Amino acid sequence: MSEPLPLPVAVSADWLRANLDRVVVVDSRWYLDGRSGRDAYLAGHLPGAVFADVDADLAAPASPEGGRHPLPAAADFARALGRLGIGDHSRVVVYDDAGGSVAARLVWMLRVLGTPAAFLDGGLGTWTGPLEEGEHTPEPAHRTPQHWPADRVVHTDTVRAAAREPGQLVLDARAHGRYTGEAPAPVDARPGHIPGARSAEWTGNLGPDGLLAPPAALRARFAALGADDAVTVTAYCGSGVTACHDLLALEHAGYTAPRLYPGSWSLWGADDSLPVETGDPAAE
Repeated sequence: MSEPLPLPVAVSADWLRANLDRVVVVDSRWYLDGRSGRDAYLAGHLPGAVFADVDADLAAPASPEGGRHPLPAAADFARALGRLGIGDHSRVVVYDDAGGSVAARLVWMLRVLGTPAAFLDGGLGTWTGPLEEGEHTPEPAHRTPQHWPADRVVHTDTVRAAAREPGQLVLDARAHGRYTGEAPAPVDARPGHIPGARSAEWTGNLGPDGLLAPPAALRARFAALGADDAVTVTAYCGSGVTACHDLLALEHAGYTAPRLYPGSWSLWGADDSLPVETGDPAAE
């Protein structure tokens, strides 16, 4: 039996090249502007990589009650993973072409369930080896359904209470302009953010080289936002995808058990009964 292969939240292209036969490689490219991630995968992907569809494999169907990317049911997620060749004892590396902001979704989903997983630091652009075209079909694997840990996933009522309570930190991983309401995306039902949330744009987790910042730098970043004094830290974004980049960065910085609000702004912003705040109170 081979030695266990522990995984940090991110691995380099050199590491992946040396361990390519010991992990399941997943391409999770997805685009908010409607381009096809699958088409990009078919045109050229890492050797042996399988394609995970954010909308179909990593989320339940969109709904008014769950937002654009609700977490899938345990059985559905296990079925999708098994089809991708990700079994109970697999180790997984996920990549995208967006700084890890999309790959982070599957990485967080797997890590929170106890499966070793990492994203390719710097994404597809750091891979200098050959690419393969077309579909790679893996051998199906057995994957046991696991329920999402109740202490790592929160819902609207919990977030509404936490955003105004001392010791409860809520982070918004969207672009700062979407947070303030000055540059809302077409997918945002309303401009602004959850009252009391702090802006923690996911790109702030990267260094000037586009790679994940060192733990000390991330620790300083999140400490400045109040994480050191927080009893709980909850992250959200547009629909629960890029928020996972903040969650992984928090883990990389040494914080334990940060929580995801899966509905995120796609759920909160669409509910006119919920309050909205604009601007950046921290900058005023």
